[in-house]
Amino acid sequence: MQIYKLNMKKEILLFLLIYVFLSNILYAKNIKFVGSIVSNGQKMIGTKYMGYVSKVHVNIGDKVQKEDKLYEIESAEFDLAKVQSELMVDQAKLFIEYWKNKVSVLDKKKQRLQAKKYNGFDFDLEVFDLDSQSDNALVMLEAAKIGMKNSIEKTKEIMTIFSYLKMKAPSDGVIVERNIKVGDMVMPGMIAIKMVDTNDLYADISISESLLRYFYVGKKATIKLRSLDKVLTGKVQSIVPSSNSITHKVKVRISIDQKHPRILPGMYSEVFLDIPYK
Repeated sequence: MQIYKLNMKKEILLFLLIYVFLSNILYAKNIKFVGSIVSNGQKMIGTKYMGYVSKVHVNIGDKVQKEDKLYEIESAEFDLAKVQSELMVDQAKLFIEYWKNKVSVLDKKKQRLQAKKYNGFDFDLEVFDLDSQSDNALVMLEAAKIGMKNSIEKTKEIMTIFSYLKMKAPSDGVIVERNIKVGDMVMPGMIAIKMVDTNDLYADISISESLLRYFYVGKKATIKLRSLDKVLTGKVQSIVPSSNSITHKVKVRISIDQKHPRILPGMYSEVFLDIPYK
């Protein structure tokens, strides 16, 4: 009986060993795929207005942060518009002050005439005339206030345009192309600077379409960057639905869980995933 139990234990142990051995054969962990780091956001920086480049603050390869200055342009047309809008505001202020004073003077005159009227003097016609003048002055005061409001709105519009003449980085990134220098004329639609977003990086790999059934969104992955001696974690973010009809490859995009300031688009990467053997 003891011999039978011993044989049973040996058979179970042998079965477990065979199972582990076959599992290692049938399932390979951390299969390596070669890929590269890419940015999910490439920014094309241009301008809405025509003008001459007065300053350029960046060069190719520079790292920039959001709201950093990239370049500035100057335009005589908008300089003139800015001066005109400021003059309109100043003029509107003068009109408001004038009609305020006018209303105040007329009110004081009416008060003096009404005081004399109580003392037995009849100034009805004069008071009536002052009332008309006062009403007219109030109308002009309201018109001046409306003019002031319109002038301020126009000035804000001009200042908004001026903000477009000083181009800033829309996000953190790296300058990868610069097509301008001081003195160049830029036109609407012209791409002056290209930058890539370094806060939204992925690892792209190509896989054989025969392995596609083993991939799904959310599948965990390990990304190794030899240039930085870094090992990061990630997961399958997307699987491009179109395959190459010649190579029969499918692109898979792997998200990167950790951020690192030295990770840059174009870096060589190795992506490891659990893929079973056929």
